[in-house]
Amino acid sequence: MPEGPSLVLLREEAQRFVGKTVRAAEGHAAFDAARMTGRRVRDVRTWGKHFLLGFAGFSLRVHLLLFGSWLIDARKPRPPRLALRFARGELNFYGCSLRYIEGELDQAYDWSADVLSDAWSPRAARRKLLAAPERPVCDVLLDQDIFAGVGNIIRNEVLFRIRVHPESRVAALPPDRLSALIREARRYSFEFLDWKRAGVLKRNWQVHARQSCPNCGRKLRTTYPGRTRRRTFFCPRCQPRYA
Repeated sequence: MPEGPSLVLLREEAQRFVGKTVRAAEGHAAFDAARMTGRRVRDVRTWGKHFLLGFAGFSLRVHLLLFGSWLIDARKPRPPRLALRFARGELNFYGCSLRYIEGELDQAYDWSADVLSDAWSPRAARRKLLAAPERPVCDVLLDQDIFAGVGNIIRNEVLFRIRVHPESRVAALPPDRLSALIREARRYSFEFLDWKRAGVLKRNWQVHARQSCPNCGRKLRTTYPGRTRRRTFFCPRCQPRYA
């Protein structure tokens, strides 16, 4: 699943379409794409893993799900789920969920939950975490109402960085570990963005999709914990479990 930083890169690429009129909107999704035809793009935004195209009175929300992708001024052999054609250029989405959001986006989204937003609030994140004391950290890090934009790669890397077992309960974390969890979720997301932009993301992974711990050399474990059941890599020696 594309994580928040990848959507920021899409947002940057798609800025060229702001102020431009959609000449044709089509695709194989059961979705009223034609509503955008003849409409001018007012702005391009992201919230967590949501890509947002703003029009007068409504916005298009694109969620790329687990295996979604996009292409600008290029196409895959298979038809796109949504294709937006402009006088100069096109924006194509594949394997995604599409829906419209009516009215202003500031009424629809809590920007303080987006780890890559200027409005990000660590205080709000702490408050939400303390309200879910029995949840494991492997689940809360993927909760988009708390950490919008954090995905599985960021989750694995953050938990290794702060030396916390993925099945530790929120209530069991010492105060300094809870603070580190909140701080590093945002910090690592920006590092992810920089590495992705430079094309060196994978070489900077410490545990995600790795075999051994870069700290102690022990074999990493791979599990599917919590309610999310996402693939998790961790070091049983360096990441103690807070029960």
